[in-house]
Amino acid sequence: MSDLTVCLSGDLVDGGHRLVQRVYYEDTDFSGLVYHARYLHFLERGRTDYLRCLGCEQSALLSVDDEGLVFVVHRMEIDFKAPARMDDILTVLTRTEKAGGAKMVLTQEIRRGETLLIAAKVIIAVINKHGRPRRLPDTIASSFLPG
Repeated sequence: MSDLTVCLSGDLVDGGHRLVQRVYYEDTDFSGLVYHARYLHFLERGRTDYLRCLGCEQSALLSVDDEGLVFVVHRMEIDFKAPARMDDILTVLTRTEKAGGAKMVLTQEIRRGETLLIAAKVIIAVINKHGRPRRLPDTIASSFLPG
C-alpha cells in the first residue's frame, strides 16, 4: 500500500481500527445535523478500511478460494447519543468482539473528540459467492483477534 492509501484507510490501533472523517454538507439534513442514515456510511467506511488495513480487501476475498468469501451485515444495533454537525471531524473506531464460525461481531463508535456520538454493534455473516453460509478461515479470523 502507498503512503496515501494508508493515510486514507485510517490506522490500526490497540485492539482495532481508527478512521477520521469530516462531515460535509451532503451528510446533513435541513437542520444542519448529520442525517441519521448517513451514520451508516461512516460506519461502513470504518469496517471496510479496517479490513483493508488488516490486508483483507473485500474484492480479493471473493477469489480467496473456490468458494469465495463475502461479508454481509446480518444485524446492526445503533445507539444515537449526540448529533454531529457540518464540518465536524469524526473518529470512527472499529473493534472485533468475535471472529469465527460463520460470523464476526464488531463494535463501532463514532466520536467527535472525546464525545461519543454513536455506539453500534454489527453482526457480520460470512457467506460464499453463491450466498450460502461458510466458515471464516482460521487464518483470516486470527487477523481480526488481538494478540
